[in-house]
Amino acid sequence: MTSGAASGMPRLLRAGMGAAAVGLLLIYNSVDTEPSTGPAATQAAPPAATASAVPGPAAASPPATAAAAPGAPALKRSKPTRLRIPQIAVDAPFTELALNPAGHLEAPPPEDKNLVGWYRDGVTPGERGSSVVAGHVDTTKGPAVFLLLSLLLPGNKVEVSRADGTVAVFSVDSVETFAKDAFPDKKVYGKTPDPQLRLITCGGTYDKKRRDYLDNVVVFAHLESSHKA
Repeated sequence: MTSGAASGMPRLLRAGMGAAAVGLLLIYNSVDTEPSTGPAATQAAPPAATASAVPGPAAASPPATAAAAPGAPALKRSKPTRLRIPQIAVDAPFTELALNPAGHLEAPPPEDKNLVGWYRDGVTPGERGSSVVAGHVDTTKGPAVFLLLSLLLPGNKVEVSRADGTVAVFSVDSVETFAKDAFPDKKVYGKTPDPQLRLITCGGTYDKKRRDYLDNVVVFAHLESSHKA
C-alpha cells in the first residue's frame, strides 16, 4: 500500500539516500561487531543504565516541550502491527517491549534485524500522547531496520497499521540527536495533548571500548490522518 511511494521519489533524493546508506554501511563495517553483553543498542541510556535499555517512558509525566503542528483527532487504543516508512524503505512488524527490573525499556530482540518494538504499557500509535517505537540501527548480525532513520526530513510520512484495521499516518516534525548521557526524558516521553510518535535508535560515534553508540537519534512526529487499511 505504501511501498509504491518510494518509487516516486525524486531521482536526486534517491541517489543522495543511496550514497548516505553506503556511507553508513562503511561506518558499520568499521566498528567492532563482536558479540558483547548486548548488541549495539537502540535506546537512550543514562550513565547508570545498561546499553540495551532506556529510561522508562512511564516515569516521564511532565508535558513535552516540543509542539507539533495541528493534526488529526486521536484514535481509540489499538495495538500496532506494522510500521512503514517509504522514504527509508522500512516495512517491519512490531513486537511488544516492557520495562526491565531496573525500570528501563527493553530493546527489541537482536536476532531479527527487521523488527521494531513498541512500549506496550504506553499509548498506542494514534492515541493521545507520545507513543514510543524503538528499533536497532544495527546488531551483531549487520545493519538493521533503523539504519537510515537519521535521514528522515520534516514532512516525511510514517505509517502504522493497527489491529483494528486502521492505518495511522504520522508526519515528521523534526529529527534530533541527543547524547545518551544527557537524554531529555521529558521532551521525548512527556505527555502531549495530541497523538504523537517517537522513533528511537542509536546514532553518533561508536565507542569500541563501551561497545555502544554515544548518541541517540529521535524522530518526533504527529498524527496527520488515518484511514482504513
